[in-house]
Amino acid sequence: MDHLQRDIKRCPRVAVYGTLKRGYRNHDWLKGATLLGQDRLSTLTLYDLGPYPGAKQEASHGAVIEVYAITPEQLALLDELEDYIAHAPSTGVYDRAIFPTLFGDAWCYLYNADVASVARIDSGEW
Repeated sequence: MDHLQRDIKRCPRVAVYGTLKRGYRNHDWLKGATLLGQDRLSTLTLYDLGPYPGAKQEASHGAVIEVYAITPEQLALLDELEDYIAHAPSTGVYDRAIFPTLFGDAWCYLYNADVASVARIDSGEW
């Protein structure tokens, strides 16, 4: 195992499903991160919030995610972007939780608000 592979194994991971994915407007927030690959999580359901999706921890046919190895500093920046409030996670726009992926456990941001009147994305891909 080379030095880079050892470093990546120690990095936090993040699973993204919306505007942070390649080709979308917030992907630059992952500049310098290492794309580990794509997966489909059957424990997430995506909802169409208009300009971005939100995910809930619910069974589905699978939400398509990209998994990145990031630095702790990048995770802190993503917390700001996603309005994640560590000392009161249920009060921000998003909370975050760890999910198992093909590339190891990864943080994923979960939408806090009610989605009863929001369209579900049954394809799992936003």
